[in-house]
Parts: sequence; C-alpha cells; structure tokens
Amino acid sequence: MALLGKAALAMWWDMAPEMRSDFEDWHSHEHFPERLNVPGFRRATRWTSSGGGEGIFVMYELDTHEILSSAPYLAHLNAPTPWSTRMMPHHRNMVRSQCRVLLSCGGSVAGHALTLRLSPRPGAAERLQAGLQDLAQRLVMRPGLVGLHLLKHESPSIALTTEQKIRGGDRVADWVLVVCGYEMAALQVLTQDSLSEAALQHMGAASAEFSGLYGLSYSAVPTDTSN
Repeated sequence: MALLGKAALAMWWDMAPEMRSDFEDWHSHEHFPERLNVPGFRRATRWTSSGGGEGIFVMYELDTHEILSSAPYLAHLNAPTPWSTRMMPHHRNMVRSQCRVLLSCGGSVAGHALTLRLSPRPGAAERLQAGLQDLAQRLVMRPGLVGLHLLKHESPSIALTTEQKIRGGDRVADWVLVVCGYEMAALQVLTQDSLSEAALQHMGAASAEFSGLYGLSYSAVPTDTSN
C-alpha cells in the first residue's frame, strides 16, 4: 500500500481568512506534533483550497483502525490544550471520516489533491470498488498524476469527544476518494471524464459530492516533529 497503514482519518473544514495565520501556526507547531506522538499515527498532511477559499483538507495515515479508539488518542480528544480549545470553534462545516483503507495505489503526498465524497448504490459496493481499483492502475501512470486512494468510513465505538462537543458535532463522508498529482490541470480533467458524476454512477456510485481541489500546505511524519 502507498498509504502508511490500513486506516486513515480524512477531514474537511472551512477556516476564516482572519484565523488562517493562527490556525496554521497551531496546526503545524502544536497539533501535528501532538497527533504524531500518538502510537500508530504514521503521517499527517494538510492541504488548502487551490482556489484561495477557506477550505482545508487533512489526512492522517494510521497503522490500523483501532488507533482511532486507542487510549492515547482519546486522551488528547477529551483533554484538548488551551490553544486547541481556542481553535476548535473555528473549524466550520467539519466533515470527519474515520476510515479503513479499501485501496491505495501510488503516492499519497503531492503538490495537489482532488477529493471526492461518495457512496455506493445498495448492492453495488463491490462493483464500485472493483471499478475504482481498475481505474487506479491506469490513472496513477497518467501524466500529472501519482496516486489514488479509496477510504471507507467506519465509526469506532466511542462516545462523543470533548473536541467534537466544542465544534458542535461533525458530519461524516461514507466513502472518500483522494487523487494526488503534480499538475492541477490533470486533476481538473478527472472531474470531467474518468471521475465525473456520470462515470462514478456507471461504476455503481449512488452519489458523488465533489468536495474540492487542494494545494499541499504541510506534511510530516513522527520523526519530523519529535524533539
């Protein structure tokens, strides 16, 4: 697998322009190091909206799905730092999917990322996954692209955390498709052909919510943030 593990945490939210500088300082210098200190967190990557909007996309790569309900991780979620407590209410329109990796092909860190949120039609999950698996093998060799990753949300059996309560609760995306590339134009073309709504429905998708194109802001592994 290209992703570093069998699970991933995928999140989207909006951050107001007047909070962006404080957010990026906190997220890079406190939040990422805190999360990457949790056993099983392998890599953290942040992208920002390529159109200059408020959108943020973050993905954590994890050893296993069980990390999401582990005691060290829950300890942070239920006892946020003062800086985290101040920043959490500014995570607007949060979508937070705690996922198992269904497929991972090619690289997971590149200059640009396209994310799609989708669901399979009833009875079509295997067909949709197979179709995306076949597509991935071809797309990762297309000029401008380097990787395609499919994730499926599965809620761990835990209570609502303190961080979630501060944010006012989170929405979830059922399936998450992340395509990485070094040319924005190559990702834009995908939304018109191979990953258009019609193409996804033909493979078995019930719905496909285009959630955005993003540019890389920061990526780190545990050794990058350890003292």
